[in-house]
Amino acid sequence: MRGEPLDAETIVSATEEILRRHGPDKTTVLDVARQLGVSHGSVYRHFASKAALREAVIRRWLDRVRNELTAAADNSELPSAERLRALLTTMFAIKWAKAREDPELFATFRVLAAEHSTVSSDHVGFLVAQLRDIIIDGVGTGDFAAGEPEVIARAVLNATSRFHDPTHAAEWHSPEIDTDSAAVVSLILDGLRAR
Repeated sequence: MRGEPLDAETIVSATEEILRRHGPDKTTVLDVARQLGVSHGSVYRHFASKAALREAVIRRWLDRVRNELTAAADNSELPSAERLRALLTTMFAIKWAKAREDPELFATFRVLAAEHSTVSSDHVGFLVAQLRDIIIDGVGTGDFAAGEPEVIARAVLNATSRFHDPTHAAEWHSPEIDTDSAAVVSLILDGLRAR
């Protein structure tokens, strides 16, 4: 049995590792408990259900992504168009890297994200807010044409979904993906530009 105290972060790390090895369909709370050398009741003291534990794994994964995206979006020294380009290209690069470098966990993330729509919708809300803030700045400086920032942000997210939505992950291995994404981002920026 385990000697050191058990905390939520340790449980989430063990769950992530087991999900990476076995996938979401074959991973149980009992597997996590065995990995940690504790009873499954010890895991349930930190997470009320298997769903809550899986949700914690997704949240941690998305929190890491959010930190990188925030850093890309917050460079206020860049013009709005370049901040928007940086945010979008960073978003694409992060997702592509996750899919290529850790395909097992990325596949697990896709399944779990579909099961936990509140986690996914929270993440989409975060992305829309990042885009909206840049668009507001761009309209304020006269770089972007006036419009409803929330509507524009959602349109930009939807227009770029091929490059960041996990349902399109199979397309990310195409040799043209960089060129295609750069062309779409340039088209969006040209469309947003104040005339």
